[in-house]
Amino acid sequence: MRALRVLAVALATALGATVLTACGAASDVSTASAKLAPAPVARESGRPLRVVATIGQITDAVRRVGGDRVEVHGLMGPGVDPHLYRASESDITRLESADAVFWNGLHLEAGMSGILERMGALGVHSIRVTDDIDRDRLLAPPEFKGAYDPHLWFDLDLWSTVVASIRNALIAMDPDGADAYRANADAYIAQIAELDEYVKVRALEVEERVRVLVTAHDAFNYFASRYGLEVRGLQGISTESEASTADVQELAKFISERGIPAVFIESSVPDQGVQAVIEAAAARGHTVAVGGEIFSDAMGQEGTLEGTYLGMIRHNIDTIVEALTKS
Repeated sequence: MRALRVLAVALATALGATVLTACGAASDVSTASAKLAPAPVARESGRPLRVVATIGQITDAVRRVGGDRVEVHGLMGPGVDPHLYRASESDITRLESADAVFWNGLHLEAGMSGILERMGALGVHSIRVTDDIDRDRLLAPPEFKGAYDPHLWFDLDLWSTVVASIRNALIAMDPDGADAYRANADAYIAQIAELDEYVKVRALEVEERVRVLVTAHDAFNYFASRYGLEVRGLQGISTESEASTADVQELAKFISERGIPAVFIESSVPDQGVQAVIEAAAARGHTVAVGGEIFSDAMGQEGTLEGTYLGMIRHNIDTIVEALTKS
């Protein structure tokens, strides 16, 4: 019976793939059921909540808020592109045995949105961590076909709202842990607020003329909006789009005319496109360096500073500022 249920979910996901094939391919309409608080989870005494999370940023937040009351498994590790990720058979098995799955909910996990939506039919709480965010605060680029930019962890104030949503969901599922979840969330949100101020100050160290973040794909719009940078991504918001030769030449022209000293590669996106832009700029007589590797859709290796959300953000701003302020 369990295998049949898994197969049914997998088939339903495949049928839905024509609708949810790309990040932002469908409108962002939240169902009423998704906004209801999850019910308390019945489990044997002492067993932690079993949670699956999709991207590293969500995994890290659930771990920080959940503490030792929650056992968290992250599906997408370092270097994994969530726009292109497809659930494996072992992923489906792990999801089915979980108490809850936490995911972005703005079509970031485009290849598995169908299965994440349908986990409720298997008795697993499916929690979109962005549901509580005021849609007026989300970016909705016109080329994104009526959906929202999902990369909101780059606005640290918005991410605090996500942390609060995770806290509320954990309390609803495990009311006995309410005090612990609130204390953990308060401490984490305070650290996020402190880092938010650090990023604001560091960004201002870069001369405005070259305060431009050039990357492989358009993942940093929230970062730019909050911290006063201009961003240019070679690919679109989803890495399923492909850059053309014209895109490369246009970006190289912009870099050359503005005198941008550095561009950046992303840990979860191949760097061929960025290298092509560097070569095209060189052909125009402008030398631009690789300013370093920064983290966009995936965090760093587990056990490193960059393998945490706070460490990833700090690494990114320090790398960006140091590269753009070199004479």
